[in-house]
Amino acid sequence: MKSFTVPTVQQVTFKDVLERDGVLVYTTRGVSMRPLLRQGKDVVVIETPKEHCKKYDTVLFLRKNGQYVLHRILKELDGKYWIVGDNCLSGEMVSEKQIIGVMTSLKRGGRSVKLTDWRYRLYVRLWCAPYRLRFFVLRGKWFIFGCLRFVKRRIFG
Repeated sequence: MKSFTVPTVQQVTFKDVLERDGVLVYTTRGVSMRPLLRQGKDVVVIETPKEHCKKYDTVLFLRKNGQYVLHRILKELDGKYWIVGDNCLSGEMVSEKQIIGVMTSLKRGGRSVKLTDWRYRLYVRLWCAPYRLRFFVLRGKWFIFGCLRFVKRRIFG
């Protein structure tokens, strides 16, 4: 009978892949970047930053607790960035050294979406630029869905 050894699996991080290959392609998880990115459906291409990040770039950064997060830059303040998810009301300050990658393209429903496309740029201007209005839009949406769930539970048990 032949004997064989089971290879050990090393945990490779996003940072390792970006340092080794310069590019990372993965299917998104989480709801913080909705409506742009849908959990488990959309694929993003992240590349190591080639230049200084700018307003409205979607960046992959590493939180101090070791969690990787893909959110959008809304403001630059003294060498740090104010970063918020498209489906979030609050954000966080991130230093440039925490940013490990920038989203360069995405695939939505099997179609590639260019970040230079006018429809993508319109989305960014209408949804991300008026950040303060987002509070009212999201609160209203959550309130309506909460009421609908309440009614559904009352009717259907």
